[in-house]
Amino acid sequence: MSASVNKVAIVTGASRGIGQAIACRLADDGFAVTIGYATDRLKAEAVVAAIECRGGQAIAVKADVSQAADVANLFWMTEQAFGRVDVVVSNAGVMALAPISSDEIDAFDRTMAINVRGAFLVLAKASKVLEDGGRIVVLSSSVIAKSTPGYGAYIASKCAVEGLVRVLANEVQGRNITVNAVAPGPTVTDLFLKGKSAQQLEVLAGLSPLNRLGEPADVADLVSFLVGAQGRWINAQVVRSNGGFA
Repeated sequence: MSASVNKVAIVTGASRGIGQAIACRLADDGFAVTIGYATDRLKAEAVVAAIECRGGQAIAVKADVSQAADVANLFWMTEQAFGRVDVVVSNAGVMALAPISSDEIDAFDRTMAINVRGAFLVLAKASKVLEDGGRIVVLSSSVIAKSTPGYGAYIASKCAVEGLVRVLANEVQGRNITVNAVAPGPTVTDLFLKGKSAQQLEVLAGLSPLNRLGEPADVADLVSFLVGAQGRWINAQVVRSNGGFA
């Protein structure tokens, strides 16, 4: 493994789904990539192997993003392996669906710990480590616009994340660092498909004028644009990647 490479990205929650697609796309773009994962080491290592098979460089680092020490280690391991950090994609998150009820406070606390505290810690570390010209992308969600029952904690967490993005973009003023959020709509991942019937999926697909569900690659393409040279003037924005789902 090279001690120093041209471009380096950290992607949290990258062992599956949208995070995996983002990591693989950035590797194809020439980034050495750190695959941040919470629990499933085998899946994370499989993503590393897939990237290496395509001629890229990657490592897997276990990190609970709600823990400051884990986040610090994630960045430290990346710098030890690749010598720098240029792009950070904060994708790790949970979606514990439950009504707004005092009986569901545990689900609320877990959602806030991972989705908000985790994003805060990753953004905070990125703002200290990234060199001038760096890029930060955080995953939000287009479900914010729907106010769907059962999504109270999740929507609240993503509203908080969008607020963090706008504030951090101003806090890193003068360093040519862009900070943006990407808000996917319904996207075909194992987590999204779980418990849904074919009929439910058909109805959801019909909510988009394009008459289909999103694919992880759709989101990865947008992240690739935002962290690339052509995305240099996009800053402090929430970009909806949802096929017109609104």
